[in-house]
Amino acid sequence: MSIPKRSEVPVEFTWDLSPIFENDAAWEDGLKALGQYPGKIAAFQGHLGDNAATLLSFLKLSDEIELLGGRVYGYASLSADVDLADARHQAMLGKARSCLIGLYRAAAFQSPEIMAIPQEKLDAFLAEEPALKEYGRSLYQIRRKAAHILSPECETLLAGAQEIAGAPDRIGSTLRNTELHFPDATDSEGRAHTLTGGTLVPLLESADRGLRKDAYEKYYDRMGEYKNTIAATLEGQFKKLCFFANARHYSGTLEASLDNTEVPEAVYHNLIEAVHGNLDKMYRYVSLRKRLLGVDELHMYDVYRPIIEGSDKKILFDEAKANVLDAMKVLGEDYVALLNRAFSERWIDIYENEGKRGGAYSSGGARPHPYILLNHHDNLDSQFTLVHELGHSMHSWFSKENQPVSTADYVIFVAEVASTCNEVLLMHYLLEHTTDKKERAALINHFLDQFKGTIYRQTMFAEFELMMGRMAEQGETLTAEALCEKYKALNALYFGPEMVTDDRIALEWTRIPHFFYNYYVFQYATGFSAAVAIAKRILKEGAPAVADYKRFLSGGSSQDPVSLLKIAGVDMSSPEPVNEALAYFGELLDEIETLV
Repeated sequence: MSIPKRSEVPVEFTWDLSPIFENDAAWEDGLKALGQYPGKIAAFQGHLGDNAATLLSFLKLSDEIELLGGRVYGYASLSADVDLADARHQAMLGKARSCLIGLYRAAAFQSPEIMAIPQEKLDAFLAEEPALKEYGRSLYQIRRKAAHILSPECETLLAGAQEIAGAPDRIGSTLRNTELHFPDATDSEGRAHTLTGGTLVPLLESADRGLRKDAYEKYYDRMGEYKNTIAATLEGQFKKLCFFANARHYSGTLEASLDNTEVPEAVYHNLIEAVHGNLDKMYRYVSLRKRLLGVDELHMYDVYRPIIEGSDKKILFDEAKANVLDAMKVLGEDYVALLNRAFSERWIDIYENEGKRGGAYSSGGARPHPYILLNHHDNLDSQFTLVHELGHSMHSWFSKENQPVSTADYVIFVAEVASTCNEVLLMHYLLEHTTDKKERAALINHFLDQFKGTIYRQTMFAEFELMMGRMAEQGETLTAEALCEKYKALNALYFGPEMVTDDRIALEWTRIPHFFYNYYVFQYATGFSAAVAIAKRILKEGAPAVADYKRFLSGGSSQDPVSLLKIAGVDMSSPEPVNEALAYFGELLDEIETLV
């Protein structure tokens, strides 16, 4: 399987960025306009507490910057991601990033000055100028962090450090996506298969165990050659997190990260504890996989292989699209109409090409609408990736359409709920539309794999990330040897005694970009748990549950994330949603065991 160059991909399979900027020249004009804002910002320094009109004018200016800055950065980032070797677009992204850092630096006085306004005076401002009430949530978010806001001089310094702080992630991404090349994997017939970060999992899904083993071994052998470099980038990442946490007077990196989104630390720890309490079900799953694959030893290169015959059938993109549109009808005509726009207006970049960033994402910050990057393969996994990323995009759309700029962006704690709710609804639709016993078993197996990959695996990642954070906080060096030792032990704990935990899987941390995302991954697991509960409610109650769900989608960051989820009927302050989701995992195991 050869990977086309970007220039060889038919235009209908690529996204259309012209709604952001018509072309690169128009983008340059936008960048130039954005570069004028530091001077406009400076005019407000020292005056935010003068009167209500001045404060309102500054907040409106901030909205202008948010809108234009989002377009400038979005266009450059999206252009760069489809070909990471394209020097021109990489340079544009660098310019955009530098411009935004300049804006953050120029506005560093904002939080200290707003903090300095006495509460009585701010209340008077709000009474005098009703338009300020639109910014009430934003003002609260600044003032609630009183203990973590520094002097204007220190805030300026920290803002200026942001560009440097992004270096570990950028270096790691460049290494993984551009400079790391792998030898071809060879199947049992001696045929060569292109091995990349994007093709690894599809190769591990192959029925040819020899191909799976060869791809697995060659991939991690090559990653092992760079393990010290990648460990150094993670060391830089966590030392950065420690620096900013200490500078802002947090007790640790986890508290600093979760405070940004008003998520209690207990949610993180409760997740790990709940999953540990349900590892018996994961061990049952591993045992079932071993039995159905008919192997004497189950290896990590066997984890992705579908265990039900026929579950690896080809699903072309158009078929996946049709299934998604039909499955989402339960969410209403307006929701489906918006999905159709995403397809017809080319919001989606569909297939892999040389140099394209791996994985998939929805760029919720891009305006006038979200964009979706895929590396689509014609299989069931890619069908679910499509519906997953569309869920992100719909969440972004509803929030931006129904919230002012200041509260339009939802926080990462709720970011995976809409995407996973879509997946659960698609799974329900597919199960409802098959009477074939084998196909049902194959679908349930896929659903089991989602639980394995999203709740168990992401919680394992979250526990590993917490370990790295604690090591950095205690002054330990994140060496490759130490990371491999800890990762291998965690892998053995989560997969249990019937899985062979070899030295190569100890290197899996080298390929996970999310470890640079600042305690992001646990939210896949909490989001999945919340999504299962929401989807079940939608399917059971219909219109009232859909209405509540759309209120949640439209909420942006207008409330704290736990309160927003309560609108949709889920209380994530309790570990119960995780336990209930894993109880459902056990029920699915019961059913598939009767089918096979």
